[in-house]
Amino acid sequence: MHVETILKSKGRDVVTIAESADLAAAAQALDANGIGALVVNDAHGRPVAVLSERDIVRELALHGVAALTRPVSQTMTPAFVTAAPDAELNDLMVLMTDRRVRHVPIMDGGEMLGIVSIGDIVKSKIADMEAETAALQAYIVS
Repeated sequence: MHVETILKSKGRDVVTIAESADLAAAAQALDANGIGALVVNDAHGRPVAVLSERDIVRELALHGVAALTRPVSQTMTPAFVTAAPDAELNDLMVLMTDRRVRHVPIMDGGEMLGIVSIGDIVKSKIADMEAETAALQAYIVS
């Protein structure tokens, strides 16, 4: 199965934040949208990084409450891991594990098509296994 299949079912909405915004604004955006990561855009509106809950917690542990006034650009993980819409789910799982990321923006050229989380992949894998189980049970019964 391809990543595009997940995007078709979950949608393509991606919540972004400017790299100049502070961590307090990032935390509020995460909470308001019920999500675990934001895509960070540079001054030209191009995606350059992902800022996760984990990044914010790390900053709070290092700098205390003062971290909330720090700009996103000083907090975001610099490695920007992306995937193409035709990436296979198994390959994306390996990429996420190897790079230790839980959210991967899906890019086609310079255009962001959506974002896929490890939870999205697990949900898709479970649905596939349930469908296969049902098909096998139907085969056995008939």
